[in-house]
Amino acid sequence: MASKQILMLVGDYVEDYEVMVPFQALQMVGHTVHAICPHKEAGDKIRTAIHDFEGDQTYSEKPGHNFELNATFDYIDEANYDALVIPGGRAPEYIRLNSRVIEIVRHFAGHNKPIAVICHGPQVLVAAGVLAGKRCAAYPTCAPDVNRAGGEYVEIAVHDAIADGNLISAPAWPAHPRWLAEFLKALGTKIEHEQEEMAAV
Repeated sequence: MASKQILMLVGDYVEDYEVMVPFQALQMVGHTVHAICPHKEAGDKIRTAIHDFEGDQTYSEKPGHNFELNATFDYIDEANYDALVIPGGRAPEYIRLNSRVIEIVRHFAGHNKPIAVICHGPQVLVAAGVLAGKRCAAYPTCAPDVNRAGGEYVEIAVHDAIADGNLISAPAWPAHPRWLAEFLKALGTKIEHEQEEMAAV
């Protein structure tokens, strides 16, 4: 399996699980992941938020872990990366205002490289104008944005994920197992399990 170079776009109050889990899991299987944030450098930290589903009309929010960036936003050349990850939380609503973020996203979409988005992550794709004709899951409050951007919002279970060409999307962090599995397929990553033969009794 060839190792891939993966770029992750984040910002303050990104969802805690949605940045931590893919960042660590993708490295665990041998890929390189560079997490970047506008106006920040490698070694800087961002705050995260824990979003949970506790029976209210929308998610609750609590302070999460601080997350250390491992690459500098201004030094990134997106052409050197094979895939893009955009976690959810509150970060997407404001990092999409950064023109360089939009350029980066358009590069991945224009070159048909895998893009994995979750929760509010599709807000960045909406701003970049790259959702036309794409089926996309998201946190339900993003449905009008996806549809108005020419995409098709797909309502699926919170633990499910969908792939449409190079786009892999999911509603929220309970979907991590399915979402990451679909993303690994798009990356061409194969995980094999060795089976031990059972001894005869």
